[in-house]
Amino acid sequence: ELVLKVRIQNPNLRENDFIEIELDRQELTYKELLRVSCRELGVNPEHIQKIRKLPNTVLRKDKDVARLQDFQELELVLTVSDKNLLFRVPTLSEQSGYNKKASELTY
Repeated sequence: ELVLKVRIQNPNLRENDFIEIELDRQELTYKELLRVSCRELGVNPEHIQKIRKLPNTVLRKDKDVARLQDFQELELVLTVSDKNLLFRVPTLSEQSGYNKKASELTY
């Protein structure tokens, strides 16, 4: 088995821990990685935009998956639509570092 660390990409979550998943080395395909990851994280595969190998590599095909090594970290990047918002995105005024007075200045 190949053991991978997977999480949902969402910087707005306080707890954004990885979980470990196991893939059969005989079935190292993109489709199988997507299926197992979504099942373990409780996400619909239709909501996945891409799978990212951290820090900055997008997995696109079976050969990419075949090159993965034990305990590599992956993120599932979700698609977000108006009718299917999975996570609440904070408004600009809720984000840290936002200065209301500075935003009202005119030049």
